[in-house]
Amino acid sequence: MISFCVEKYSPSDLKAIMLLFYDTVHSINAKDYTQEQLTAWTSNIDKAIWNKSFLDNYTYVAKVGNIVVGFGDIEKTGYLNRLFVHKDYQRQGIATALCNILESVITVDTIYVHASISAKDFFIKRGYKLIQEQVVVKANVVLKNYIMAKNRH
Repeated sequence: MISFCVEKYSPSDLKAIMLLFYDTVHSINAKDYTQEQLTAWTSNIDKAIWNKSFLDNYTYVAKVGNIVVGFGDIEKTGYLNRLFVHKDYQRQGIATALCNILESVITVDTIYVHASISAKDFFIKRGYKLIQEQVVVKANVVLKNYIMAKNRH
């Protein structure tokens, strides 16, 4: 296991987060999605919109030294919006640590997530229940994911 720290998001993390997101989707999620789906998933990301949502949400970043190795954010409504770990730092406890913090900072009874095919088992192990499979359209391409929920009480 590696040593990492988790800290609150800063706009100075945005560039590294966006690169991590792109690289992770195109490597880790490649086993479950086509190249066309991966490209659609990572296309047309608006830096200003992401930065605003990170600032509006509870957002945390995992780092090894100064290297961003993971990030996640959750809305005040309990919607866990994003959770990604660098492709070279998978299975090191980073997603678990981020998720533990994200789940602890909100006060709602139910946490929701739209989990990718690749992340579904991670959330099941954390006690999330499958609500339904869904298809979403991004850049005119259909992608499958899962609406999942976890009751905290």
